Amino acid sequence: MPTDLHSRENPYNVTQASRIYFLPNLMTAGNLFCGFVAVIKCIQARLIADGGDFAMAHAGHLPREYYIQAVWFILAAVLFDSLDGRLARMGGRTSLFGAEFDSLADVVSFGIAPALMVFFLILAPKEGYQWFRELGWFVAFIYLLCGAIRLARFNVITNPLLQRAEHESNKDFLGLPVPAAAGAVASLVLLLLHLSENDRELQRTTLALPILLLLISMLMVSTIRYPSFKKIDWQTKTRLWTFILLLIIGALVWKLQEISFFVLFLGYIAFGLFRHIRRHLAARAGEVPRKTDVSNRPTDSR
Repeated sequence: MPTDLHSRENPYNVTQASRIYFLPNLMTAGNLFCGFVAVIKCIQARLIADGGDFAMAHAGHLPREYYIQAVWFILAAVLFDSLDGRLARMGGRTSLFGAEFDSLADVVSFGIAPALMVFFLILAPKEGYQWFRELGWFVAFIYLLCGAIRLARFNVITNPLLQRAEHESNKDFLGLPVPAAAGAVASLVLLLLHLSENDRELQRTTLALPILLLLISMLMVSTIRYPSFKKIDWQTKTRLWTFILLLIIGALVWKLQEISFFVLFLGYIAFGLFRHIRRHLAARAGEVPRKTDVSNRPTDSR
């Protein structure tokens, strides 16, 4: 237990724990709004695909247009989610309420929205591959379940009064972060929509997506560590060539949006996997001591 606990505000004090700080929670509300709109766009896309009164009222619009809009709202939610924690830390305005509010918003934006998108767009086609109708809802639910478990575990291990050993670090996330998982799914959908010329071709090129969705689900509840980048702030310094390289990468990401976003999220997932394998092999060879699975616990961001 920290020795200075009594000199700080008790985070379990009712007043302190339930405080609503404006800017951080405004970003969380933006996250929740984007997730909610993404869900609506997925439902509207499915209604147009199925025909009926809604499709007649929106004649001239294709389902893919609404799915693309849903993708961008999910990616916008990722941006809002990255801002709320940073604003709270910068101003020293963290609270238990903010952490719980953020998790609830993440369940909608990064759990329900991507699950519905995959189920409506790919795993439950209107015609052809009818057996996907039975598989689709189950695979989508597994993704949602693992995302909720990931968030619940995060809230437990980042409890402000949880006792930690001195060697424990907070540089990494434990398991694939939920925003990164949702970003990978959404950016892949964006890429497939860009590459396919029609819905039938889209269905043929996405038959392997359930496997990817299950892999992402398992990574969220795994003990593989992923970098949090929380040490990057306004005080972070870098070399000139590194700065120029980042600008070039940023320009390429903006220019090749349909491809670059998926490459970025896939690269992040692959980095965690390769680093985990390398550390495991090094530990088996006796080069470095093995660490417990909970040694790198994040403390302030999802």
